[in-house]
Amino acid sequence: MVEAEASGCRRFLFISNGHGEDSIAAAIVARLPKGIEADAYPMIGAGNAYAGVCAVVGPRATLASEGWRNVKGSLRRDIATGGLATVPPALRFLRRMRGRYDRVVVVGDMVGVLACQLTGHRDLYYLDVYKTGAARLYSAPERWAIKHACKTVFCRSDNLAQSLTQIGVDARSAGNIMMDTIPHGGYDAMARRSRPMAVTLLPGSRALTAESFALQVEALRMLRTDLRPDVFLAVAGSISVDELARQTGLKRTAMLSVEPSDLGELSDGDLTIHMARGGAMGNLLEASDIVLSQAGTATVQALGLGKPAITFVNPRDRRSRFNDEQMLFGEARMVVPADAPAIATALRTLLENEDERRRLANIGRQRIGGPGAMAAILDALVA
Repeated sequence: MVEAEASGCRRFLFISNGHGEDSIAAAIVARLPKGIEADAYPMIGAGNAYAGVCAVVGPRATLASEGWRNVKGSLRRDIATGGLATVPPALRFLRRMRGRYDRVVVVGDMVGVLACQLTGHRDLYYLDVYKTGAARLYSAPERWAIKHACKTVFCRSDNLAQSLTQIGVDARSAGNIMMDTIPHGGYDAMARRSRPMAVTLLPGSRALTAESFALQVEALRMLRTDLRPDVFLAVAGSISVDELARQTGLKRTAMLSVEPSDLGELSDGDLTIHMARGGAMGNLLEASDIVLSQAGTATVQALGLGKPAITFVNPRDRRSRFNDEQMLFGEARMVVPADAPAIATALRTLLENEDERRRLANIGRQRIGGPGAMAAILDALVA
């Protein structure tokens, strides 16, 4: 930590490996007190979530899967398209960074922990946003790596934390950090409401986004006119709105507001979809009653806010991960086949049944848990 001491301030390195993980880490960085300088190393992708928050360091890696392990064969496809070539630069960078920071914080799954363990980093602060505690606990190799590399671990559930505490790890369960880091931006969704109900579309942030969005739009078109809700769309930073329009036959209209998160509308004269940047997702969720979601972190956040979710199983989904998540979500996330009529039927059921919406909302809040982890994490980091 020679460089940190010489600069007269404390320096933190945040390592994340995915779009949702980047957003969570960026939210923590934004809340750090003065006197702490933070750098971010997004292991996969451009790390757009850190823009305007802190410096991005390290080699950029692009994978065919974008790190999304919910799709069958994603690891094989990454390897076949040169994914292994991204590993040596990452390890070389982490090896060079050893000792340069007062704190190294890993946000995500075990990939960041293992990379740090291999490159000699110790006393990590690990924020596990991957394991839910509803299905698999930590394996023996994972427990070994965590015990040797980590100082403090924040888990999403008590049973995960207890499994680490039993082997002498300082592991804590202080709330669901995803509920502390729901993004909000400059976008007044409520002002755009004109119908009794509203739905937010969360088609995801990866390669299947346009395909998922097309199915969601087709399902909305199947609803009778008097039942059709106001529709909002959260657009992740890497997604092309023009591609979404091409997939659905919708046309993009001009942006009429000066709100920084406004992306205008997609419309065909009958169906209108209000678009906002993903950084204003919280605004959309708060103005909506239901979500159609193929997203990862955003689904958890929506359910935690009491918004029932409808999702469909893509034939390419890796069912083991999907099933693990479903054990946590329970009935709060309705799972239907990947066809528009099935999606429309589920949506119609929820739009017409207030009691069912309320029941599923309560399940979601209970299963996901509330905020509180942010304060505990900041306390630990700045101690």
